[in-house]
Amino acid sequence: MYVHGNNLEQKEHHQTKYKDAESRRYLSEIRFRYDQWKTANEVLRGPVADVSEKDFLTIEKRVKLLNDYKDFLDQQHYAEKFDSRSNLHSSVLEEFMYYLFRDLVFGISEYALIGKSHSFKDIFFRAPSYLHMIKKPHALFEIKDHDFTIGASVKTTMKCRGSALIEEHDWDIPAVAIECKTYLDKTMLQDVSTAAEQLKQKNPNAMYIVVAEWLKLTGSVNLKKYKIDQIYVLRKQKNTDREFRYDTNYQKNPIYDDVINHCFNSVREFLTSDWEGGISHGIDRGFLI
Repeated sequence: MYVHGNNLEQKEHHQTKYKDAESRRYLSEIRFRYDQWKTANEVLRGPVADVSEKDFLTIEKRVKLLNDYKDFLDQQHYAEKFDSRSNLHSSVLEEFMYYLFRDLVFGISEYALIGKSHSFKDIFFRAPSYLHMIKKPHALFEIKDHDFTIGASVKTTMKCRGSALIEEHDWDIPAVAIECKTYLDKTMLQDVSTAAEQLKQKNPNAMYIVVAEWLKLTGSVNLKKYKIDQIYVLRKQKNTDREFRYDTNYQKNPIYDDVINHCFNSVREFLTSDWEGGISHGIDRGFLI
């Protein structure tokens, strides 16, 4: 759930890296501001499943907290000390998604899956021989990491008829998968589209969303051919390489609360609507899809 906080804690307790005085000072400064951001988000309640006139005001407050913290963390000296490989900066969006959807999801069920997930991708069976096959399924599960998911955690048991040997397996099934990017380029778009297609092959009702701060795509990209339900560009801005973002003439847009509001309402409507479908449902209407 607290992906960014966990990333920060790993750096604070790393056995070999970030031991120099400058790193320790920077981490201490970031820790202080992170704890403030986390506390403010946890005190703030909502939105929930029931639509309220106060929903947009609550989202405005969450986005203001996010912009304030991002502006602090995205300062050049922090960005240069903790580069993109450290995931310190990119993990902020993942944790923000937890704060944004927490009260909605737990209002539906206290047992819901929410946060970073190793989700079910595929299943196959690989017994070492036929004799082993009739005694135990030998099921192997392929998983896919998602930055943020809302779904269900499933526990299963399997056994072969007539055998006392039992296999137990646990996996996550996303209803909503959200990939969080600093910027989205064509290669990333192809990768997330493949992940979306694989997810929907096993869970056709699933929703797949990409959330990016900046966009790095040209007008020649045909978005219709990709299997993603929605792409949100939070700053409504094309990508600029990091070194140019610190130019005195560069105007960095904020993360816009109306974009976050649209994302939240889309997910809320999806999670609280009827997913009925299929042939038995469609035959009554006369059209199936």
